[in-house]
Amino acid sequence: MSTSAIGQVLDLLMFASLCLLILTGIPVVFLLTGCAIVFGALGVAFGVFDTFLLAALAQRIFGTMTAETLVAIPLFVFMGIMLERSRIAEELLEAMGRLFGTVRGGLAISVSVVGALLAASTGIVGATVVTMGLMALPAMLRRGYDKRFACGTICAAGTLGQIIPPSTVMVILGEVISAAYQQAQLAQGKFSVETVSVGQLFAGAMVPGLMLVGFYILYQLVLAFLRPEMAPAIPREEAGRVASRDLVRALVPPIVLIVAVLGSILAGVATPTEAAAVGAIGATLLAGLRQEGRAWPILLGALCAVALVVLGALFDLRLGRAEPPLADRIALGVAAVLVAGLSAGVIVALVRTFRAGILPAVSHSTMTITAMIFATLIGATLFSLVFRGLGGEETVKELLSAIPGGQWGALLAVMAVMFLMGFFLDFVEITIIVVPIVGPVLLAMGIDPIWLAVLIALNLQTSFLTPPFGFSLFYLGGVAREWVGTGDIYRGVVPFVLLQILALATVMAFPGLATWLPSVLF
Repeated sequence: MSTSAIGQVLDLLMFASLCLLILTGIPVVFLLTGCAIVFGALGVAFGVFDTFLLAALAQRIFGTMTAETLVAIPLFVFMGIMLERSRIAEELLEAMGRLFGTVRGGLAISVSVVGALLAASTGIVGATVVTMGLMALPAMLRRGYDKRFACGTICAAGTLGQIIPPSTVMVILGEVISAAYQQAQLAQGKFSVETVSVGQLFAGAMVPGLMLVGFYILYQLVLAFLRPEMAPAIPREEAGRVASRDLVRALVPPIVLIVAVLGSILAGVATPTEAAAVGAIGATLLAGLRQEGRAWPILLGALCAVALVVLGALFDLRLGRAEPPLADRIALGVAAVLVAGLSAGVIVALVRTFRAGILPAVSHSTMTITAMIFATLIGATLFSLVFRGLGGEETVKELLSAIPGGQWGALLAVMAVMFLMGFFLDFVEITIIVVPIVGPVLLAMGIDPIWLAVLIALNLQTSFLTPPFGFSLFYLGGVAREWVGTGDIYRGVVPFVLLQILALATVMAFPGLATWLPSVLF
């Protein structure tokens, strides 16, 4: 057998072994590293792997750990968990439930709307599903909602944080797609390469994400109209009126945060990492505001933050210039005062959240999730290096090129494989393991990188809902065992998985849904 054939066999065995070992429940980071070491050693033994390639490992890991874009991950995670602990979801659910409850299926619609708002402000799937499972599910069941319909609605709404930006998966996907796009261009002989930013992916995911929310709500309305007994309306006298003050208190904080974070990215005012830092500060101020104590120090800090943004847009606040104009010097002095006010507000918020036990819990969760993501990134770097060293990239290229239909056939095959892998792997693992392997090949075929990234994000969203390892199913099952059975949850998500596939097919058929907004904004 030739060395190339041996390399292809080892590649296929390497990937198959990883997929099988994942079913054992061993942490993926250890499996990635272990498979890479074992099959790298086999490659050396058969003379098909050059150990010189491993010399690049340290540099690649250092580049991953110091990538400015990936710094947004712990900041977005911190923001999401802090908002979840500030009880913003509870207020939103209560206000939206009373607002839409008098309509057939109104409680389900309110869950979808709240899921979209939380997705754009927190993006933490587990926290969203658990919170809505504890609050919305008992209310829906008391009002006579079908168990399966209620469970499917909550699980699906909780996963919107993966497609509606800003989301952690889009940050990871942006880094991976950008590297794959550059690699594809270099392979084509283009040394003046174009890049893809996370901001462009955020813009590309906006319209498909909102479209998916529209699909959910349309399905809920149609089902409630055809089968009223599955989603009855709340009598108007029971629902009561929603006070304007309560509605403003529930809606304004998340909307302001969404505009501050997402708006600054899409407007080009801030990078995703800078916007994530703004979100983390805003979430801390909001959490501090919900604790006991005077509100004015935190409100003053928030006003100082807004004033700083306005001042930065009107004047050049860069330090270290030799002779700045008088107006800029005055603006710098004002900015120093505003920074002091903002710092005081943040310190007060941190002290209050620390005393309430919120800050330590949020910090611990942020550290745990971030460590898991970065450890998986490092393990996947070694796995990808060995896989390519064994000739895996050429094997994948040959396999995809042999599929009938050109780039469409290859794209459909990759989407189908990712969908099936979603039954057993989570989005981080698929993004880090699969995309670097198939991404350069697909992009070299002429597929738009933003369109491909949005398709992958929509596809990966189904991994949260597909048994046996759908995380949303576990999250809801863990908090709702006394009200519903596992079968109710599994059957309830089926229509929503089909809706996600419909959204995926729609964006695949109409690429402009993903590429129009980035082309306008960037």
